[in-house]
Amino acid sequence: MKLQSLVLAAATALTMTSAFAVPAGTWTVAAGAHYVDPKSDNGTLNNGLSVDVDGDVRPTISGEYFIANNVGVELLAALPFHHDITLKTGDTTIDAETQHLPPTLSVQYHFDGYDLPMNVKPFVGVGVNYTTFFKERIYLGNGNDLELDDSVGVAGHVGIDIPFAPTEAFRIDARYMDIKTDASLNGTDIGEVDISPWVYGVAFVKQF
Repeated sequence: MKLQSLVLAAATALTMTSAFAVPAGTWTVAAGAHYVDPKSDNGTLNNGLSVDVDGDVRPTISGEYFIANNVGVELLAALPFHHDITLKTGDTTIDAETQHLPPTLSVQYHFDGYDLPMNVKPFVGVGVNYTTFFKERIYLGNGNDLELDDSVGVAGHVGIDIPFAPTEAFRIDARYMDIKTDASLNGTDIGEVDISPWVYGVAFVKQF
């Protein structure tokens, strides 16, 4: 009788565990907003100007396809982020700005639900970020052209999904993106800008 009870308990546990898994072939779509928080020291240009890049928040959307149980491939997209840039040396300050799009492709692992309120599901991911810059401007008189090169770098991702329905969840996440761009003024290289932000977000997740 005890053996039968143990077998029944083990079978029940396995059933509960598999129920939390996200099966291969599943799609999820997440819609929300993310805040790009650049690192505090964004570099010093060749002419001695220190660089400070401010943060920005924009709507985001991501799609993830599960290639195996709990293993997904995710693509993140967003509306263009806008950043004010301050260049400073001594008492001299020069203002600039740019916009960028940071599509990010990641492979992610979603852990099975934990025995916590609402069966919180943590996940981790790693991938590659491609950032393209456009609409760069520098306020240094007329005829000066600032350009920021596109960037490719690694990206890390951690977060939790908090289910509130069988196919719906609330997501809280954070990403690190290695974003470094070569800057040029009027066609002449002037150094590297290291943005490398943490990106914090919330989203509504729907599973299909």
